[in-house]
Amino acid sequence: MTQWRSLAERMVREQIMARGVRSEAVLEAMRTVPRHFFVDEALRDSAWIDSPLPIGEDQTISQPYMVARMTELLGPARGETVLEIGTGSGYQAAVLCALGAKVTSLERIAFLAYRARERLDGLGFDVRVVWSDGSPESRPDGPFDGVIVTAAAPELEEWWSDVLAPGGRLVVPLSVMSGGQRLLLRRKAAGGEYEDTWHDYCRFVPLLKGRKGNGSGG
Repeated sequence: MTQWRSLAERMVREQIMARGVRSEAVLEAMRTVPRHFFVDEALRDSAWIDSPLPIGEDQTISQPYMVARMTELLGPARGETVLEIGTGSGYQAAVLCALGAKVTSLERIAFLAYRARERLDGLGFDVRVVWSDGSPESRPDGPFDGVIVTAAAPELEEWWSDVLAPGGRLVVPLSVMSGGQRLLLRRKAAGGEYEDTWHDYCRFVPLLKGRKGNGSGG
């Protein structure tokens, strides 16, 4: 796919800017991360459409707009630390890394963790991928300037907020009474208080518990 940069530019213009994402840093990251390398070769021609795509293990790579929107809400500055819950293909982590964030990403499925680590390393994205479902024995301590959850959460897990540094932000697609999910942005004040705001409605695969696989290579 030799013309991917023009496809990426069109994706940004027609799918992301057209729907209101304005952060120039986020738009540039979406232009420069080669999304087609984060899907199976058979799906590479579809990599730039505004749709989630399967990546195996009943998981998906999120649609480009949703990746951009969640990243804009998180607002990571260069050098900030970000924890991602749900590595999946590694695409969201790559976008965060392209913004200069120091990314640790947790993935409960060993095969996906191993494949994402190989892919990110091969493309030059310095992301720490950990085989973990976020349980206490396998989660990092923090603190983190940002936490981003890339699967549908039935409720807020207390530890996501606990590992936020003062001034930190949490972005999560949270299940709502009306069905589906809605993006929640939580900001942690210097004194430990939280400010929550609601944003786009969305639909993600469910956040599940329990590590899957034997961890070999992952």
